[in-house]
Amino acid sequence: MRHVKRLAFAAGACGLAAVTAASGAALTSGAAVTAAGAPSSASALADVTVHPDVLHLKSAETSSPLTLAQCEALYHVACYGPTQIEQAYNLPDLYAKGITGKGTTIVIVDSFGSPTIKHDLSVFDSTYGLPAPPSFSIITPVGSMPKWNASDSDMTGWGGETTLDVEYAHTIAPGAKILLVETPVSETEGTQGFPQIVAAEEYVMKHYHPDVISQSFSATEETFKSFASVQALRGANLMAEKDKVTVLAASGDSGAADVGLDGSTYYLFPVTSWSDSDPLVTAVGGTELHLNAAGDHTSPDTAWNDTWNKYVNLTSQPNPDAGGGGKSIFFSRPWYQDGVAAEVGDHRGVPDISMSGSGSGAVYTYQTFPGAGPAWQPTWGTSEATPLFAGIVALASQYAGHSLGLINPALYEMSAKGMPGIVPVTSGNNTVAFIQGGKQHTVRGWNARAGYSLAAGVGTVDGLYFVPELAKLAG
Repeated sequence: MRHVKRLAFAAGACGLAAVTAASGAALTSGAAVTAAGAPSSASALADVTVHPDVLHLKSAETSSPLTLAQCEALYHVACYGPTQIEQAYNLPDLYAKGITGKGTTIVIVDSFGSPTIKHDLSVFDSTYGLPAPPSFSIITPVGSMPKWNASDSDMTGWGGETTLDVEYAHTIAPGAKILLVETPVSETEGTQGFPQIVAAEEYVMKHYHPDVISQSFSATEETFKSFASVQALRGANLMAEKDKVTVLAASGDSGAADVGLDGSTYYLFPVTSWSDSDPLVTAVGGTELHLNAAGDHTSPDTAWNDTWNKYVNLTSQPNPDAGGGGKSIFFSRPWYQDGVAAEVGDHRGVPDISMSGSGSGAVYTYQTFPGAGPAWQPTWGTSEATPLFAGIVALASQYAGHSLGLINPALYEMSAKGMPGIVPVTSGNNTVAFIQGGKQHTVRGWNARAGYSLAAGVGTVDGLYFVPELAKLAG
């Protein structure tokens, strides 16, 4: 989704082209505010850049995963594995009842994929005592993959993204089938990559019936020159709505800001991204978990913000690392957000819900693809949060006995009714700071609060209650 400066992390592809969009009046869902004189459709897509959202602690590659105590002693951050993540979301009792995602399919879409992902998942599962997925298929519906290039940071960045997506969707829903959909073009130019991902998702919708699609990529809305260029890419989302497939998208890792085409220049005002801003998509933000070695909470989850964490950033200077959130410039407030109008105003607000995404509580992934392995790597971002939530949706789909489709109305109803499956996130924010042009800049975001916030959505989940509640309301 977003690129981070090569300061403390190894990340994926980068870039956004900044263009000016008029703000204008409130829009109806699907209407757009467009820049005066902006070209439409295909020509507008050329300026759009899309990137994966996986972050790694560069200094922490290890030959085996460390314990929580070892990670805290060596790196001054928490590192978690599947057992702790499953416990954090109160899932073991569901597993004991046979709710593991059995009979459901999670679709993960990534450029390039990883040439070693099946092997890596096998080692990951063996290490943590997870069963192999009942089915793990890889398809390339829009073209065969190019030869793997270990020196291509864009390709290896997507390899890391694929690893995180697969391993942690499987962690939450170990009984679900996994369908990895790879596309052969780097997601750094909208005309090359984004349409291919859309075409791949449309193929999946026509030839499979997945329960949930996990997307850990997007493009800042300001990079689209007109809504026509967004509308041209909404085909898969519209098909998913019709076919009752749940579509998830990560809300980004730059807090209220986002990065420009050169990979180091950030917007100096709040922005958000598509496709997480699409009303047909569930936007997944990031939280920080506070757990002990058993995975039990030592304090409530907080909105993820590592901007000033020198151990995550490996610098005393601020680095804008926080869960994305904000107000869309393209989409007006959808009806299911009417109850949170005080927060979102007339705009579509993101995120909708949040899961673990903080570098202060990273998760271990295992990867051996050329250029980045073999290594156990502490990893994080809303690219972690999104596959985690995809696993939760798969559990709820199994519980309901069918796919759930657009779940956003159910999420806001659960929050409004104070159902125990929704856990409020009431502290933290997504205000970020960074040094740019020799000056320190601050882009002010929003504070987490009970109910709904543009920092954490309606909050996070207690899976034991959330899964049956979502199955009932969205089913």
